Amino acid sequence: MTFSKYVALGDSFTEGVGDPDLARPGGLRGWADRAAEGLAVDARAAGHDFGYANLAIRGRKLPAIIDQQVDAALALAPDLVSIHGGGNDVLRPKVDLDALAASYDEAIGRLADSGAHVVMFTIADTGDSGVMKVIRGRTAIFNEWAREIAEKRGATLVDMWRMRGWKVAEVMDEDRLHLNAVGHQSIAIAALDALGVAHDLQPIDPVAAPVLSAREQRAADLAWARAHLAPWVHRRVTGRSSGDGVEPKRPTLAPIG
Repeated sequence: MTFSKYVALGDSFTEGVGDPDLARPGGLRGWADRAAEGLAVDARAAGHDFGYANLAIRGRKLPAIIDQQVDAALALAPDLVSIHGGGNDVLRPKVDLDALAASYDEAIGRLADSGAHVVMFTIADTGDSGVMKVIRGRTAIFNEWAREIAEKRGATLVDMWRMRGWKVAEVMDEDRLHLNAVGHQSIAIAALDALGVAHDLQPIDPVAAPVLSAREQRAADLAWARAHLAPWVHRRVTGRSSGDGVEPKRPTLAPIG
Protein backbone atom coordinates (compact mmCIF):
# COMPACT_ATOMS: atom_id res chain seq x y z
CA MET A 1 0.00 0.00 0.00
CA THR A 2 1.11 3.55 -0.77
CA PHE A 3 -0.26 6.37 1.37
CA SER A 4 -0.37 10.09 0.66
CA LYS A 5 -2.07 11.57 3.75
CA TYR A 6 -1.03 10.32 7.18
CA VAL A 7 -2.42 11.55 10.51
CA ALA A 8 -0.98 10.36 13.84
CA LEU A 9 -3.14 10.40 16.99
CA GLY A 10 -2.28 9.65 20.59
CA ASP A 11 -0.30 10.66 23.64
CA SER A 12 3.36 11.31 24.46
CA PHE A 13 4.40 8.10 22.71
CA THR A 14 3.23 9.46 19.35
CA GLU A 15 4.11 13.08 20.09
CA GLY A 16 7.70 11.87 20.32
CA VAL A 17 8.58 12.61 23.95
CA GLY A 18 12.03 11.20 24.72
CA ASP A 19 13.35 11.86 21.20
CA PRO A 20 14.28 15.57 21.20
CA ASP A 21 15.06 17.45 18.00
CA LEU A 22 14.97 21.23 18.29
CA ALA A 23 14.74 21.62 14.51
CA ARG A 24 11.28 20.02 14.49
CA PRO A 25 7.87 21.33 15.51
CA GLY A 26 7.50 21.03 19.26
CA GLY A 27 11.20 20.20 19.58
CA LEU A 28 10.48 16.48 19.19
CA ARG A 29 10.94 13.85 16.50
CA GLY A 30 9.63 10.45 17.60
CA TRP A 31 8.58 7.26 15.86
CA ALA A 32 5.68 8.84 13.94
CA ASP A 33 7.95 11.46 12.34
CA ARG A 34 10.45 8.74 11.51
CA ALA A 35 7.75 6.53 9.97
CA ALA A 36 6.31 9.51 8.06
CA GLU A 37 9.70 10.10 6.48
CA GLY A 38 9.67 6.52 5.17
CA LEU A 39 6.09 6.89 3.95
CA ALA A 40 7.01 10.11 2.16
CA VAL A 41 9.82 8.41 0.26
CA ASP A 42 7.47 5.59 -0.73
CA ALA A 43 4.78 8.04 -1.88
CA ARG A 44 7.18 10.11 -3.96
CA ALA A 45 8.53 6.94 -5.60
CA ALA A 46 4.95 6.19 -6.67
CA GLY A 47 4.49 9.72 -8.03
CA HIS A 48 2.31 11.03 -5.19
CA ASP A 49 2.53 14.05 -2.95
CA PHE A 50 2.67 13.30 0.77
CA GLY A 51 1.29 15.14 3.79
CA TYR A 52 1.69 14.33 7.47
CA ALA A 53 -0.12 15.67 10.55
CA ASN A 54 0.50 14.76 14.19
CA LEU A 55 -2.27 15.62 16.67
CA ALA A 56 -0.88 13.66 19.63
CA ILE A 57 -0.47 15.40 22.99
CA ARG A 58 1.40 14.08 26.01
CA GLY A 59 -0.56 13.00 29.05
CA ARG A 60 -3.78 12.32 27.18
CA LYS A 61 -5.88 9.38 28.29
CA LEU A 62 -7.77 7.41 25.65
CA PRO A 63 -11.18 9.12 26.11
CA ALA A 64 -9.54 12.52 25.54
CA ILE A 65 -7.69 11.22 22.48
CA ILE A 66 -11.00 10.02 21.05
CA ASP A 67 -12.92 13.18 21.96
CA GLN A 68 -10.29 15.70 20.90
CA GLN A 69 -8.40 14.09 18.04
CA VAL A 70 -10.61 11.71 16.04
CA ASP A 71 -12.93 14.34 14.54
CA ALA A 72 -9.95 16.59 13.80
CA ALA A 73 -8.27 13.70 12.01
CA LEU A 74 -11.37 12.86 9.96
CA ALA A 75 -11.59 16.49 8.85
CA LEU A 76 -8.17 16.07 7.20
CA ALA A 77 -9.49 13.11 5.11
CA PRO A 78 -6.41 10.91 5.60
CA ASP A 79 -5.81 7.58 3.92
CA LEU A 80 -3.69 6.41 6.88
CA VAL A 81 -4.27 7.00 10.60
CA SER A 82 -2.24 5.68 13.51
CA ILE A 83 -3.62 5.78 17.03
CA HIS A 84 -1.97 4.87 20.30
CA GLY A 85 -3.68 5.22 23.66
CA GLY A 86 -4.43 3.45 26.87
CA GLY A 87 -1.04 3.77 28.52
CA ASN A 88 -2.10 6.69 30.69
CA ASP A 89 -5.36 4.90 31.51
CA VAL A 90 -3.86 1.66 32.80
CA LEU A 91 -1.57 3.67 35.07
CA ARG A 92 -4.67 4.61 37.08
CA PRO A 93 -5.76 2.10 39.71
CA LYS A 94 -9.43 2.62 38.84
CA VAL A 95 -10.22 2.13 35.16
CA ASP A 96 -13.15 0.38 33.49
CA LEU A 97 -11.28 -1.49 30.77
CA ASP A 98 -14.45 -2.93 29.20
CA ALA A 99 -16.03 0.50 28.82
CA LEU A 100 -12.74 1.89 27.55
CA ALA A 101 -12.55 -0.85 24.92
CA ALA A 102 -16.13 -0.19 23.79
CA SER A 103 -15.41 3.48 23.12
CA TYR A 104 -12.11 2.56 21.46
CA ASP A 105 -13.88 0.11 19.17
CA GLU A 106 -16.42 2.76 18.15
CA ALA A 107 -13.67 5.27 17.40
CA ILE A 108 -11.65 2.79 15.33
CA GLY A 109 -14.82 1.93 13.45
CA ARG A 110 -15.39 5.59 12.58
CA LEU A 111 -11.83 5.97 11.33
CA ALA A 112 -11.99 2.76 9.28
CA ASP A 113 -15.42 3.61 7.85
CA SER A 114 -13.98 6.90 6.53
CA GLY A 115 -11.80 4.89 4.16
CA ALA A 116 -8.58 5.42 6.11
CA HIS A 117 -6.38 2.48 6.94
CA VAL A 118 -5.79 2.34 10.70
CA VAL A 119 -2.67 1.36 12.60
CA MET A 120 -3.13 0.38 16.26
CA PHE A 121 -0.71 -0.61 19.02
CA THR A 122 -0.64 -2.75 22.08
CA ILE A 123 1.19 -1.36 25.11
CA ALA A 124 4.69 -2.66 25.74
CA ASP A 125 5.21 -5.21 28.50
CA THR A 126 6.30 -3.44 31.68
CA GLY A 127 7.73 -6.65 33.11
CA ASP A 128 7.27 -8.06 36.55
CA SER A 129 9.70 -5.82 38.38
CA GLY A 130 9.90 -2.33 39.81
CA VAL A 131 7.00 0.02 40.41
CA MET A 132 5.49 -0.75 36.98
CA LYS A 133 4.69 -4.38 37.80
CA VAL A 134 1.41 -3.32 39.42
CA ILE A 135 -0.07 -2.37 36.04
CA ARG A 136 1.02 -5.47 34.15
CA GLY A 137 -2.31 -7.26 34.53
CA ARG A 138 -4.37 -4.25 33.43
CA THR A 139 -2.03 -3.76 30.49
CA ALA A 140 -2.46 -7.36 29.34
CA ILE A 141 -6.27 -7.07 29.45
CA PHE A 142 -6.23 -3.81 27.52
CA ASN A 143 -3.90 -5.33 24.93
CA GLU A 144 -6.24 -8.26 24.35
CA TRP A 145 -9.05 -5.80 23.68
CA ALA A 146 -6.78 -3.93 21.23
CA ARG A 147 -6.02 -7.14 19.34
CA GLU A 148 -9.74 -7.98 19.12
CA ILE A 149 -10.65 -4.49 17.89
CA ALA A 150 -7.87 -4.50 15.29
CA GLU A 151 -9.05 -7.85 13.96
CA LYS A 152 -12.68 -6.74 13.90
CA ARG A 153 -11.98 -3.43 12.14
CA GLY A 154 -9.30 -4.63 9.71
CA ALA A 155 -6.62 -2.48 11.31
CA THR A 156 -2.89 -3.14 11.22
CA LEU A 157 -1.63 -3.99 14.71
CA VAL A 158 1.88 -3.27 15.96
CA ASP A 159 2.03 -5.65 18.91
CA MET A 160 4.58 -4.02 21.19
CA TRP A 161 3.72 -6.44 24.02
CA ARG A 162 5.41 -9.16 21.96
CA MET A 163 8.44 -7.11 20.97
CA ARG A 164 11.21 -8.84 22.93
CA GLY A 165 14.96 -8.82 22.72
CA TRP A 166 15.58 -5.23 23.70
CA LYS A 167 17.09 -4.08 26.96
CA VAL A 168 14.85 -1.58 28.71
CA ALA A 169 17.76 0.58 29.82
CA GLU A 170 18.95 0.92 26.22
CA VAL A 171 15.64 2.00 24.66
CA MET A 172 14.16 4.18 27.41
CA ASP A 173 14.69 7.86 28.13
CA GLU A 174 16.11 8.93 31.48
CA ASP A 175 12.56 9.34 32.83
CA ARG A 176 12.11 5.52 32.53
CA LEU A 177 8.69 6.05 30.98
CA HIS A 178 9.27 7.24 27.40
CA LEU A 179 11.33 5.78 24.59
CA ASN A 180 14.61 7.38 23.55
CA ALA A 181 15.76 7.75 19.93
CA VAL A 182 16.77 4.08 19.81
CA GLY A 183 13.31 2.98 20.91
CA HIS A 184 11.43 5.40 18.66
CA GLN A 185 13.42 4.22 15.64
CA SER A 186 12.56 0.61 16.49
CA ILE A 187 8.84 1.43 16.59
CA ALA A 188 9.01 3.32 13.28
CA ILE A 189 10.61 0.29 11.66
CA ALA A 190 8.02 -2.03 13.20
CA ALA A 191 5.13 0.15 11.99
CA LEU A 192 6.41 0.36 8.41
CA ASP A 193 7.14 -3.36 8.35
CA ALA A 194 3.63 -4.13 9.63
CA LEU A 195 2.18 -2.00 6.84
CA GLY A 196 4.38 -3.70 4.24
CA VAL A 197 5.93 -0.38 3.21
CA ALA A 198 9.44 -0.61 1.78
CA HIS A 199 11.90 1.66 3.59
CA ASP A 200 15.58 2.12 4.39
CA LEU A 201 15.29 2.82 8.11
CA GLN A 202 17.92 0.99 10.13
CA PRO A 203 18.11 0.28 13.87
CA ILE A 204 20.15 2.73 15.90
CA ASP A 205 22.93 1.13 17.91
CA PRO A 206 22.19 1.73 21.60
CA VAL A 207 24.65 3.09 24.08
CA ALA A 208 25.46 0.32 26.51
CA ALA A 209 23.90 0.92 29.90
CA PRO A 210 26.49 1.45 32.63
CA VAL A 211 27.00 -1.28 35.21
CA LEU A 212 26.23 0.25 38.61
CA SER A 213 27.05 -0.96 42.06
CA ALA A 214 24.17 -1.37 44.50
CA ARG A 215 25.05 1.96 46.08
CA GLU A 216 25.22 3.72 42.72
CA GLN A 217 21.88 2.20 41.68
CA ARG A 218 20.21 3.44 44.87
CA ALA A 219 21.58 6.92 44.23
CA ALA A 220 20.35 6.81 40.62
CA ASP A 221 16.91 5.63 41.75
CA LEU A 222 16.69 8.45 44.27
CA ALA A 223 17.68 11.04 41.68
CA TRP A 224 15.09 9.63 39.27
CA ALA A 225 12.38 9.76 41.95
CA ARG A 226 13.12 13.41 42.69
CA ALA A 227 13.33 14.46 39.04
CA HIS A 228 10.52 12.40 37.51
CA LEU A 229 8.39 10.40 39.94
CA ALA A 230 7.64 13.22 42.38
CA PRO A 231 6.40 15.64 39.66
CA TRP A 232 4.23 12.85 38.19
CA VAL A 233 2.66 12.15 41.59
CA HIS A 234 2.10 15.87 42.17
CA ARG A 235 0.24 16.18 38.87
CA ARG A 236 -1.98 13.21 39.79
CA VAL A 237 -2.79 14.71 43.20
CA THR A 238 -3.56 18.16 41.78
CA GLY A 239 -5.51 16.91 38.76
CA ARG A 240 -3.06 18.35 36.27
CA SER A 241 -1.55 16.83 33.14
CA SER A 242 1.83 17.12 31.47
CA GLY A 243 -0.13 18.07 28.35
CA ASP A 244 -1.87 21.09 29.86
CA GLY A 245 -1.30 24.01 27.50
CA VAL A 246 0.40 21.84 24.85
CA GLU A 247 -0.86 22.15 21.28
CA PRO A 248 -0.48 19.55 18.50
CA LYS A 249 2.94 19.88 16.94
CA ARG A 250 1.71 19.29 13.37
CA PRO A 251 -2.00 20.24 13.30
CA THR A 252 -2.35 20.22 9.51
CA LEU A 253 -1.11 18.02 6.70
CA ALA A 254 2.30 19.18 5.52
CA PRO A 255 5.33 17.63 3.78
CA ILE A 256 8.11 15.98 5.77
CA GLY A 257 11.54 14.68 4.92
